[in-house]
Amino acid sequence: MPSSIILGTGAYAPLKILTNADLEKIVATNGPWIVSRTGIKERHIAAEGETTSDMAAAAARRALEFAGVDASEIDLIIVATVTGDTPTPSCAAFVQAKIGAFNAFAFDVSAACAGSLYGLVIADQFIRNGMARRALVIGAETLSRVVDWTNRETCVLFGDAAGAMLLCASEAPTRGLIAAKLRTDGSMTEILGIFGGGSRRPFSQEMLTDNGHKIKMRGREVYKAAARLLPEVVREALDQAGLEAADVTHVIAHQANLRIIESAMETLGVPLEKCWINIDRYGNTSSASMPITLDEANRGGRLKQGDVIAMMAIGAGMTWGSVILRW
Repeated sequence: MPSSIILGTGAYAPLKILTNADLEKIVATNGPWIVSRTGIKERHIAAEGETTSDMAAAAARRALEFAGVDASEIDLIIVATVTGDTPTPSCAAFVQAKIGAFNAFAFDVSAACAGSLYGLVIADQFIRNGMARRALVIGAETLSRVVDWTNRETCVLFGDAAGAMLLCASEAPTRGLIAAKLRTDGSMTEILGIFGGGSRRPFSQEMLTDNGHKIKMRGREVYKAAARLLPEVVREALDQAGLEAADVTHVIAHQANLRIIESAMETLGVPLEKCWINIDRYGNTSSASMPITLDEANRGGRLKQGDVIAMMAIGAGMTWGSVILRW
């Protein structure tokens, strides 16, 4: 049975940058406070008319170029997003057309900030069972269009971007995705999400007036859940792989909040310098966060063959998980 290795990575962020100083002119907030509480200094904002599939396609092209693979060779495209171009068709369908991957079947995954991690595990299963040899897993979000710019608790957190991972079947016994743990706890659905616009609360003038179609979050509860659950699930994945925290070479983490990352790393007993940090430059880009971080570490020459990489992410649902792979 083949395993899945990551053959190429790519990322894209819009040109427009919104700094904390810029936010001070929009909403009653304070730049140093944002940094102290979250680690965020700036975030990217999509241009007018720029869609989630535009950004996803750009990241995908960069991953394909990195790997030297043509789009026609792709068998599967998974786009993780909660801000697709339209409710239907899927964002993945638009991406398939834009990059010319017409031999690929394509669909979306909705697992919020853990979406690209879920997508990675799903793609690995398709590769292992022989239905695909090459798969693109893309996390892409245009969160600037679903944040309430009058709510200083949430609007400071999020940014727009996309990241892509190109998976390939491999017979190398010591490389690839070696363990994965995915978790969901639906009892925590109310602490983070977009609660208007679906069948529970369809679009209406009342819903739009009270910003029901915007992100709502109970920050303290989200923080507590993330700080507890992330190190727990990484340990579970390491146990499955027959490894310990000391064996981890690098951590690729969803960049939600610097304090969450610091807490999780401390609990795991893994030095913070093993974790690539970029939240200061992007903010929370939800499903795009983890593949962007992996791409930066990859292109920065930090990842070497044989390295043990622990990935972790948590998002609305609550959904969370960890993947262990050997580079």
